[in-house]
Amino acid sequence: MLTAFRWLMRIFTGLIALGLLAGVLVYYVLTRSLPDYNEDFTLKGISAPVEIVRNNNDVPHIFGKTEEDVYFALGFAHAQDRLWQMTMLRRTAQGRLSEIFGARTVKIDELVRRLDIYGLAQQSVKVQDERTTLALQAYAAGVNAWISQVNLGARGRGAPEFFFFSNAIAAWSPADSLSILKLMALQLSSHLEDEVLRAQMSLVLPPARLSDILPDDPGQGVAALPDYASLMPGAFPGATIKTAYLDTPLSPFHSRDFAGASNAWAAMPGKAAAGGSLLANDPHLGLTAPSIWYLARLQLPTGGVIGGTIPGMPLVLVGRSERLGWGLTSSYLDDQDVVIEKLNPKNSQEYLTPEGPKKFTSRQTILNIKGEDPVTLTLRWSEAGPILPGTHYDLASVTPAGSVAALEWTALSGADTSMTAAMKLMSAGSVDQAIEAGKGFIAPSQNLMLADAKGIALQTIGAMPARDPSNATQGRMPAPGWQGKNRWTGILPYEDNPRFVNPASGLLGNTNNKTVDRPFPLHVSFDWGDTQRIQRWLALMKTREVHTRDSFIEAQLDTVSPTARNLLPLIGADLWFTGEPAAEGTPERLRQKALDLMAKWNGEMNEHLPEPLIAEAWLRALQDRLTRDEIGPLADQFTHPEPVFIERVYRNIGGASVWCDVVQSAAVETCTDIARIALDQALLELSETYGPNIESWRWGDAHQATHDHPVLGDVPVLRYFVNIRQSTSGGDTTLLRGRTKGTGPNPYLNVHAGGYRGVYDFADPDSSVFIQATGQSGHPLSRFYDDLSELWRRGEYIPMSLDPELARAGAVGDMILTPEMPQ
Repeated sequence: MLTAFRWLMRIFTGLIALGLLAGVLVYYVLTRSLPDYNEDFTLKGISAPVEIVRNNNDVPHIFGKTEEDVYFALGFAHAQDRLWQMTMLRRTAQGRLSEIFGARTVKIDELVRRLDIYGLAQQSVKVQDERTTLALQAYAAGVNAWISQVNLGARGRGAPEFFFFSNAIAAWSPADSLSILKLMALQLSSHLEDEVLRAQMSLVLPPARLSDILPDDPGQGVAALPDYASLMPGAFPGATIKTAYLDTPLSPFHSRDFAGASNAWAAMPGKAAAGGSLLANDPHLGLTAPSIWYLARLQLPTGGVIGGTIPGMPLVLVGRSERLGWGLTSSYLDDQDVVIEKLNPKNSQEYLTPEGPKKFTSRQTILNIKGEDPVTLTLRWSEAGPILPGTHYDLASVTPAGSVAALEWTALSGADTSMTAAMKLMSAGSVDQAIEAGKGFIAPSQNLMLADAKGIALQTIGAMPARDPSNATQGRMPAPGWQGKNRWTGILPYEDNPRFVNPASGLLGNTNNKTVDRPFPLHVSFDWGDTQRIQRWLALMKTREVHTRDSFIEAQLDTVSPTARNLLPLIGADLWFTGEPAAEGTPERLRQKALDLMAKWNGEMNEHLPEPLIAEAWLRALQDRLTRDEIGPLADQFTHPEPVFIERVYRNIGGASVWCDVVQSAAVETCTDIARIALDQALLELSETYGPNIESWRWGDAHQATHDHPVLGDVPVLRYFVNIRQSTSGGDTTLLRGRTKGTGPNPYLNVHAGGYRGVYDFADPDSSVFIQATGQSGHPLSRFYDDLSELWRRGEYIPMSLDPELARAGAVGDMILTPEMPQ
């Protein structure tokens, strides 16, 4: 017996030793892909030595003799830290995800191929100016130099993810960089979905109720549109086709709720306490680990440039130079139209036009799918754009029989000079030069916020479609393509894009709100991204005569919800301080506690408070009860509370209070009834999740920032190493915006936020600050994978200085790239 026990102990000890040895071996192999930031390299492709100084936050400061050498080094640094992320962005743009992920990404690849994102990027290479072409080539050479080092030096395949998936890394090319810019356009465009949703709603609601649920921005006059049924006989609402693949972590196709948002504001020197212009910017994109943003400084012949880059592109997309600061917000310019093409009854390979039948342009492409047979797709284009199947974007529900849907979109250009425009912006030395640089920008359309030593400006950049004034739907719903008036007539002159320079107020701001009130077809858009945050920004700007860097930071981090402040008193008007005291443990008592808490609340969406969670749950439940009996499954399209809709209902604007009556019941419910029922429902759901003690609930427990790894984030065990989760303040409509998920078991997760924040002060440019949401490295075992995330969560920043000595002080690496001498 004793002998058996000893043998068992030996076996057990041996297994532990083997396990430890295996763990050490795995750790060693995985850490081989961690770059040594002090390692020097001798490389082809540069003309003189280049220095990459990584400061104590791992932000590379790149110093080279020529512009091309600097871009080479940026490509090298990007590849060292984010190679997997870059290759994934390229695969997505090429429609080749299924080669490594199998059938689950086929629909994503299919839609990307139909849009021909990568093919159009390849065509656009030849239209870049010489300087941009050289920069793209140098950048690609830098990326490829690191790939060569990975292949030659046993550097752990370049990233841990390559051990799980294909480790074949194709050489980088200029088209790859251009395709990522087009991918951004795809992520930031929502008008296709808006058009389809408006058409669907038009089929089930009368015009008055349609204007409640999809209201026009207040103050904008809009001509009445025809109802969709009269426009497209044969279209039927039916049940919506839920294209779930659109919102998966691997997909670039996000729902209209996440189509882009951002904040930017600027002050002229006369409105700044220190006498220099100020600019603040925080672009909002989906949260991931690593962040899409990568901080970098480039020392170019025109001077130093520092800010946020996106791995895969040789650009400081947002940031500052010594003389100019620039930021971006989504403009919501209507750059997409759905055109319904009627098939020729005699030949289904043709469609009808005012000039007669025309043939579709067709070609075939092959999707290679891991573990399955390849799939051949036939891609068709009309003169409007690519033909999209009815399974995408619920297009089948608004496309009559005998017709197909085409997409007209400014980003579908093979002569896209947006990269050249962005390169010119980086070297601009003044607001005027930056505005001129924006002329060549095609897509995605953005609001460009600018500040130099003397002034500020807001310029909308991106191609603005020219539409016929008699367009049947004004671009708000799918339109009949066989009627010539519904096709674009070209692109409007750049001078027609909104522009604001040195306003009398001395301040400019944009939170994706409406920028102009112009009649169609110079309207820019009918659908804007914000009606709430702008209210809070205006209020904060009015509290001071002059502003400082710190006051701009304070506004950027503000967590007061104007929606909560405006709506809660309205929907709870007949509920506050009413009713007899209720017994502990009853729904009535829970409701009274919740109302007591919210009556004393100032609307601050603080992570440590229960009130934001109660308010958010109440508004969600309220909207669902107001809409579901009226529009059925279409209610699922409204995943977040719509403040203007709820306000219209509770102020009974245009008779909107009829939404409160439940159609299926015999009784006539009042809006107070629905508010009370919705609150009880919300409190019940929260009690089941967070326990019965309402005072212990915390908004931050639900509103966790989900910096999840797009590929490994759902893998058991591994997710604890690759995902970054944090309790956060803010919400859907706060300036510190943390857009909630809106769906799933926890709809309150923070999934879309300002992953980059920057505040620039031109009274003392080196006092400018910035931050990104995770860390510079994309390697989960690097200490720089998540080192910035806690600073970001707490609303802290790091210095944004162009001082070389400050970069070298405490640097974590000083790398020299030396040109390889010819033999």
